[in-house]
Parts: sequence; structure tokens; C-alpha cells
Amino acid sequence: MARSPVPDRPDPDGAWSTPLDAPLYPRYPIPFRDIELLTLQYRTDPAAIRRLVPEPLEPTGDTVLFHIARMGDVPGIGAGIHECNVMVGVRLETPEGPVTGAYSPWFFLDNDRAIAQGREVQGQPKRAAVVNLQTRVDLVVGTVVVNEIDILTGTLPYKQRMGSLESLRSRVDMVTNINLKVIPNIDGTIAVRQLVARELMHVRVLECWTGQGTVEIRPNAGAPLYRLPVLEFLEGYHWRAEFDLVGGRIVHDYLAPRG
Repeated sequence: MARSPVPDRPDPDGAWSTPLDAPLYPRYPIPFRDIELLTLQYRTDPAAIRRLVPEPLEPTGDTVLFHIARMGDVPGIGAGIHECNVMVGVRLETPEGPVTGAYSPWFFLDNDRAIAQGREVQGQPKRAAVVNLQTRVDLVVGTVVVNEIDILTGTLPYKQRMGSLESLRSRVDMVTNINLKVIPNIDGTIAVRQLVARELMHVRVLECWTGQGTVEIRPNAGAPLYRLPVLEFLEGYHWRAEFDLVGGRIVHDYLAPRG
């Protein structure tokens, strides 16, 4: 009996993710559809922000922004994913000109593919958590649970008045997300230490509502949101959107030779 030919071996040079025969996440672009977000903002101590922002980034204000999202359709990653991205405004001076955006000191998700993609490719500080976004009668409620502790509860009145993407971006421009990407070698040295930036493309806001938001933070040593204390509640937004996640760029390389 003739033997079946041996299949070609996988080519690691063309690999984007592992396992080689079942990559954990897709290549760019990744379309995000059926996205519902609760965005909450509050004032904190500017010195508290500065203690969390790595040099040479410079903080640009005193506002903390939480995105609590339900992502209904993300091809190659999953459906019904929940995440919470914590952001503060920053600015970076580069030879090509200033880069402004939002730096993420913490990021929480409930999907392993999204965690891996965010950490390995975008440098986002993602970790596993139980994140929820619900409408409870006349209140939009977002929660983050870590170690069975409710570390974040945010609320916003349901569809109180119309808002806009422009007003949402007025305090912290979250479209450009800047992250500290660190990847160690197996021998303990560092392969990558960079500040990287990416933008959301083809953002389409389907509806946007705003009102007075609230944020309650409970201390947790492993997820220390309490390091950015709430001093004043600001407006929140409940919105639905779709967008594309595309590749970003390196804006600062800590390991590059200094001339």
C-alpha cells in the first residue's frame, strides 16, 4: 500500500502567532463590530498620574478615563468579550514631532486570545478579570472583579442626553493608545522595551449618550486602581460604535543606541 506523503513542515519565518497550526489571534486589520461602551471620567491628583507614567512620557492633565466595553463581534478572537481599559492623557516629544494620546496603566479582560494579542503585539498591560456591562432599569452599570473583589463599579443614567465623540475626546484623546511594551528573552535579558502607539481606524459612532457618571474604586494589591484616587466625578458616556484595529508604530525605543 502506498504511503501518504508527509505534509510540509510549518515555516516559523511566516509565523504571526502560536501554535503554528492554530494561531491564537489574527493578523491586522481586525474589524470590531457591535461594540457597546461605558466611558467614565474623574479628576485625580496629577502627582498620582505622574507616578504611573514612565519617562519620557509627560502627563497632560488630571483626568482618569475608564472604558468598560462589551465587544459583540471580533473575528478571530470571539464574541461577547468584555474589557476595561484605564487611560490617562500623555504627550511624547519625538524627532518627528509630538505624539499625544492616552497611556494605559492597567487593562482587564475576560478573553485569553484578546489578552495575548494585546500584550504580545500592542504592549497593553492586560490581565484576566471578570468585567461586566449592564443596563439595570434606568442605570448603565460597569463592574470589574479581580480575586472575587469588586475593584471598580461605574454608573451612568440611561440615555439622559445626547453626546458626541468630539466631547468624549475633549479631556483624554483615547483614539491614540500609547503603551509600554516589554518582552523578555528566556535568559533574563530584555528583547523589547518600547513605547508603542496605535490608532483605531474607521471609527463609526452609532449612538452616544452622556450624563453625570460615578466611579467607585475598592483597593486591591494586585490591581491597584486605588493609586488614582477619585477627587471629582466628571461626565460619562454610553455609546455604541464599530471600528478597525490596525497596526501601530514604535514611538520610543529604550534599547536603541543613543548617539
